[in-house]
Amino acid sequence: MEALTGILMASLFHAATLFLLTAGLQLTFGVMRVVNLACGTLFALGAYAGVSAVHWALSRGVPVELFPLVLLLAGIMVGLIGIPLERLLRTAYKRPEAFQLLLTFALVLILQDGLRLIWGADPQQTPNVATALGSVTVFGTVVASYTLIVIGLAIAIAVGLGGFLERTQAGKILRATAENREASAAMGVNVPRTYMLVFTIGTMLSTAGGALIVPTSAASLQMGVELVVEAFAVVVIGGLGSMKGAAFAAVLVCLIRSVALSTFPEMEILAIYIVVVAVLMARPSGLFGKRYA
Repeated sequence: MEALTGILMASLFHAATLFLLTAGLQLTFGVMRVVNLACGTLFALGAYAGVSAVHWALSRGVPVELFPLVLLLAGIMVGLIGIPLERLLRTAYKRPEAFQLLLTFALVLILQDGLRLIWGADPQQTPNVATALGSVTVFGTVVASYTLIVIGLAIAIAVGLGGFLERTQAGKILRATAENREASAAMGVNVPRTYMLVFTIGTMLSTAGGALIVPTSAASLQMGVELVVEAFAVVVIGGLGSMKGAAFAAVLVCLIRSVALSTFPEMEILAIYIVVVAVLMARPSGLFGKRYA
């Protein structure tokens, strides 16, 4: 029981940060129909910003209880880089999908060089903030309080994002634009401004996920590339453009990964791909996705 609880909590923690990454990817595709290959590098940007935020907070004597909030705010603030990035991508909206993919891949290279220039090539790590917050016992298993805080923050963000999309006027405009861009523009919707809002929110979600993971994982230039594999597995399983699918698939992928690591480590990546292939064969649009024309 303790082993299962440990696997479950580790999976949920990783799924919480992975969901934030894929939620940004899903939101961007759902409204803009742009697959952002740079989402993993933006996640890494958030991680580096989180490291710097922790060191700043330590030098200012900020209470350790506030560190999760410091990390979240650091991720959100650095996510404002989405505004100039969207201006760059604006030239590609009416181009073929292959051009969009190449442009976002170019962003990966540019952002990685920017990270290397600012923070250097060596991995960056924070002091052990996760354990400084203490621990709790869950079904006989000791779990770091930070793990539960991050899971709670991810759930709160997911609920808040769902409420924003479903119940606010801006959210309804986003959904209308996703359904029919031309009709929305004809009704007076400022589509370029809507796209900027969507891309910036998506970027903030990715960078917030990166910032929240740094107390348990070093920030490195390669972390974004590694996470893109899992992120696109989540997208394929959950379905492109489905936020509900992103949440379900993130938990599923992380559970599969954790079980594989604890039983057959050699199957860690292969197990995920087996599920991806099975979903593609049974339901190409994903478990919660829909077909796009």
